[in-house]
Amino acid sequence: MAVHAHPDDESSKGAATTARYAAEGVEVLVVTCTGGERGDVLNPSFEVPAGHEFDTIEGRRAVRRLEMAAAAEALGVRQTWLGFVDSGLPEGDPLPPLPEGSFGLLPLDEAAAPLVELVREFRPHVMTTYDPSGGYPHPDHIKCHEVAFEAYQAAGDGTRYVVEGGAEPWEPLKLYYNHGFSMARMRAVHEAMQGAGLESPFGDWIESRAAREIPEREATTHVAVADYFPQRDAALVAHASQIDPDGFFFAVPRDIEADVWPTEEYELADSRVPTSLPEDDLFAGVREGDR
Repeated sequence: MAVHAHPDDESSKGAATTARYAAEGVEVLVVTCTGGERGDVLNPSFEVPAGHEFDTIEGRRAVRRLEMAAAAEALGVRQTWLGFVDSGLPEGDPLPPLPEGSFGLLPLDEAAAPLVELVREFRPHVMTTYDPSGGYPHPDHIKCHEVAFEAYQAAGDGTRYVVEGGAEPWEPLKLYYNHGFSMARMRAVHEAMQGAGLESPFGDWIESRAAREIPEREATTHVAVADYFPQRDAALVAHASQIDPDGFFFAVPRDIEADVWPTEEYELADSRVPTSLPEDDLFAGVREGDR
């Protein structure tokens, strides 16, 4: 179970991993906390689909649902919504308050309850989400971490989040944090592109992150996924309102990426089964042959 804040996050963070495991026969469920209703249009070539509008919360939600369905199909995964409303990314000094009723403002127990029930219904062995910083300081990403961590901890406890007629308690075995934009990866790709005489998209990122002294969390698990870059890319393109097909995500030639950084990285946050680090499989210690 991969828990994400908005539609498109599942395609930019760990997408090739979910595509790989789905292709190998693992049941994979992407959980999207919000509808992405307040996401800006980030693709200059985006055209609103026929029969839709994009100027209201409801209109954006409907279009983002179309995009999400296409992305899930490209990855070969199941997907479901928690049904919360996008908080938007506040900007300014001082920052404005979040919109009333948005995901970032919800009490933890209210926001986590539907995910706890979903964990009990789907019964995942492994969960993935963001680290406590959210990966970047979007209020929905931070809340997504809090909600996923709470569900991982609480779903196996039959005294918590009790729902009449609900599913039986279920305790996932491992929890991971995504490491999609690690400095190590960006530096490796940046240097490879410079070595090939190409302009790197990561130069400003590396400098700005270093200047802000953003701590680098340790990646414990490296999953080989180069064979699934095409599925990841197709899922990214499916989010036409958010992803520019001529933009940042496609600036690195795929042969360079596959040669220099053919893996996706994770941080093992908790394990209820024995495992040895580093790992190359999110299911290390879970599969029958490991036990």
